[in-house]
Amino acid sequence: MEDSRPNAMREAVEDVLPKQRSLYYGGSWHAPLDGSSAETFDPGRGVVLGRVAEAKKLDVDRAVAAARVGFLVWRDVVPLERARILKEVAKLLRTNARDLAMLDAANCGNPVTEMIGDANVAAAQLEFFAGLVTEMKGASIPMGPDAVNFSVRQPLGVVARIVAFNHPFMFCAGKMAAPLAAGNSVIMKPPAQAPLSSLRLAELVDGLFPDGVFNILPGGVEAGAALASHDGVAKVTLIGSVAAGRAVMRAASDTIKPVLLELGGKNALIAFGDSDPAAVARAIVGGMNFTWCGQSCGSTSRAFLHADIHDEVIEHVRAAVAKFKPGIPTDPATTMGALVSKAHHQRVLGFIRSAVEEGARLVIGGKVPDDAALAGGYFIEPTIFADVTPSMRIAREEVFGPVLAVRRWDDERAMIEEVNCLEYGLTCSIWTRDIGKAHRTAMRVEAGFVWINEVARHFLGAPFGGVKQSGIGREECLDELIAFTLEKNIHIGLGGQ
Repeated sequence: MEDSRPNAMREAVEDVLPKQRSLYYGGSWHAPLDGSSAETFDPGRGVVLGRVAEAKKLDVDRAVAAARVGFLVWRDVVPLERARILKEVAKLLRTNARDLAMLDAANCGNPVTEMIGDANVAAAQLEFFAGLVTEMKGASIPMGPDAVNFSVRQPLGVVARIVAFNHPFMFCAGKMAAPLAAGNSVIMKPPAQAPLSSLRLAELVDGLFPDGVFNILPGGVEAGAALASHDGVAKVTLIGSVAAGRAVMRAASDTIKPVLLELGGKNALIAFGDSDPAAVARAIVGGMNFTWCGQSCGSTSRAFLHADIHDEVIEHVRAAVAKFKPGIPTDPATTMGALVSKAHHQRVLGFIRSAVEEGARLVIGGKVPDDAALAGGYFIEPTIFADVTPSMRIAREEVFGPVLAVRRWDDERAMIEEVNCLEYGLTCSIWTRDIGKAHRTAMRVEAGFVWINEVARHFLGAPFGGVKQSGIGREECLDELIAFTLEKNIHIGLGGQ
């Protein structure tokens, strides 16, 4: 009997596609001034999902002007009313979570079941920052009986946020929360590879905000560069690669605007010899985020296993990896999706080839699946290499794919030096039963976010961000909200004229 699921899944995708494919700013939809557009794809099937408008520099100029008008209205909306509107957006996201998940699964390649969680995470971030609107507090400074001196916090103006392709909807909807709660207007630039869910978000929230407060500009490098360098943009943020972060900083420097950057990672999972090998193996697999093909800046893609447990952990890993089998992203049964594009697929395969050529031992995976049903998509099996040495590419460079490098160690000092030798410093996961070792190691690793006997989880309220070239600033906490305000000091003399 012919399997009807592919047709049903295709119809489900078509049902949730956004009606609008243009630029959204000033409370309405606009065609690009030069008519530019680009194809967008379904990486699981390798098919085109239509064309989407591409913003260029002149479009950015118009959007920034509209956002400035919106800001002048929104900054004077009282904080609790701003919070109420953000909570309304959160309700919309929860109501439409399944459709939004299907849309992201089709456009970025992550499994639809997991993408439902992304919509709910974005809703939780909106609710979290809505609850913090009264915490943007200044302070009074004692000046004696003849003066009052105090500080206040005010919004910055127009904020541009450039987000990544691995969680397109979660990033677009969640990252608008803090700047809007603080009273700024926002221009969100969705990823060029997966813009559809951001356009659907604009359709859903249309009319909730004053015109120009919330804006969506799909586009490529030109749009991002124009936003970063624009003198009407008060702050620019990026979730992306280290190279992209450097480009944004250079562009922002012309107008000396602040930046907030969440960049790449080549993160370590460190297991001491007293760890439970089965638990470490589960953490290795969970920390790699194989569900979305390892396409996560926080993935622990370097595993440092003590010699006492190395071999046993590797055997447990073989079994733990087995539950991740690539499948069509829009199929609810899929546990591992597709890479986002053909170009990225080829890049990751290049890392796998280099690892083999440089002498790493392939433990499992390393191939494109031979399932005929997946032939059109951009799939790679979960891949684990052992006997990796520090000079190998997979030990030094961010793959951003389902490829883990395992390193055996027995000298703690040398291991810590190797963990810290790279330019990255985003996350680290430490596994041990010894609380002293755990604290000592957490203090010595150069990372902004450390788990002990845990991996991969984020916690609202806990500051997330990197050190070194993994980023600047902290998100998902009160500090993120404060980062979208400026502090102004006011002095009042009471002595009379």
